[in-house]
Amino acid sequence: MTPQLDFIGIVVSDMAATLDFYRRLGLDFPEGSENQPHVEAAIAGGMRIAFDTEAVIKSFHPQWQPPSSTGRTGLAFRCADPAEVDRVFTELVNAGYHGELKPWDAVWGQRYASLADPDGNGVDLYAPLPATD
Repeated sequence: MTPQLDFIGIVVSDMAATLDFYRRLGLDFPEGSENQPHVEAAIAGGMRIAFDTEAVIKSFHPQWQPPSSTGRTGLAFRCADPAEVDRVFTELVNAGYHGELKPWDAVWGQRYASLADPDGNGVDLYAPLPATD
């Protein structure tokens, strides 16, 4: 069997802050998940995204240390249209999350914006721009 990508795992320092952020992006987590050390949500295509506290990782990898700078992993959320990119970006920034790059019309034909989740992971919002004749 060829390995199949099935799961995206992210280590978090504050589960409640992380779930608040990703719930605002439409991910669904059971009530009370904020108090759990490992939380998963189903995402498109049957994949899963999971969040583990630093304590979980250290339980099986005692020498693990969190990165000292932002990582190289990023997630991107497709929005219905350019207006939704602007709206979601503004809502998250107004809720206190870090807006890395304000929405702009990218040369590759998308409305694009970048934020950081509570642990500094890159999270992009995008939507196709309307075709111009």
